[in-house]
Amino acid sequence: MEIVNGFESSSIQKAVRLLDQGDVVAFPTETVYGLGADAQNPYAVAKIFQVKNRPRFDPLIVHISQKDWIFRYAKHVSSDARKLIEVFWPGPLTLLLEKQSLIPDIVTAGLSTVGMRMPAHGAALNLIDTLNRPIAAPSANPFGYMSPTKAAHVARMLKGKIPLILDGGDSVFGIESTIISFQTRGVYIHRHGAVSEEDLREHVEIVESIDDGSVCRSPGELPYHYAPMKPLKIVAGPEDVKIDNSSFLSFRTPESQTRARYMKVLSATGDLNEAAANFFSSLIDLDREDVDIIYAEKVPPTGIGRAIMERLNKASKRGIR
Repeated sequence: MEIVNGFESSSIQKAVRLLDQGDVVAFPTETVYGLGADAQNPYAVAKIFQVKNRPRFDPLIVHISQKDWIFRYAKHVSSDARKLIEVFWPGPLTLLLEKQSLIPDIVTAGLSTVGMRMPAHGAALNLIDTLNRPIAAPSANPFGYMSPTKAAHVARMLKGKIPLILDGGDSVFGIESTIISFQTRGVYIHRHGAVSEEDLREHVEIVESIDDGSVCRSPGELPYHYAPMKPLKIVAGPEDVKIDNSSFLSFRTPESQTRARYMKVLSATGDLNEAAANFFSSLIDLDREDVDIIYAEKVPPTGIGRAIMERLNKASKRGIR
């Protein structure tokens, strides 16, 4: 496994050669690091599932580098979809749309819809542009585990399983993209992410359920996901930490002492954007061999805090593995 500077043209060329050969590479985005393959090569995409030990029924997101590519790979782009593309792309918003046949069924787990987004990271856009084809990519981690926000995370999680990591620095948002689909009554949020529900409501109507007959599904909808190896319990504050041999993920600087052996503070001042940026990195650091449990403090479920809580709730359902 080689880690190279994702902003150097020689590194991009090396990554493109591997993708052209049907291999997989890890690359940075503004959300988390992705494990990418040529989205039009079903044999290459199959390697993603193999490397991650990801079930084939869990669809992948397709990343593009030009807004107009969406018309090449999606059958119908509604007026709401066009509006949101202009506002949020490039950026952390994934749109579920009816796919064209250019996207193999393995990418979408046999579904008729494909999740597409245009990342807001120079190295990612350069990689896709140079390949001149879309890249299918989930997060660059073993299936179900926490998402990597640094090249070093990827190297540790996927050691020996992939040939190349493009290092593009720490992820800015630290939380995956928001995933939405378009229903007759408005937009449905499949996964809360770096674009908040409040952001979306400024431009479209949000609905609480999917129209009858819809088969839209997306990554991140399994009941458990984003989990550390140690069991995780959500608590109201440091006073609820009951075991000394534990880690504690604190939303803000606590006013009282905690019994935990290790502690990480997501944001000293309680800033939700800062908390999101530090979320996975902090949780990965707290997932230690010498603790029995991780306690995680609730964060306010507004804005990007809703995305943090969605991930904590799913992680807490995983249990001991």
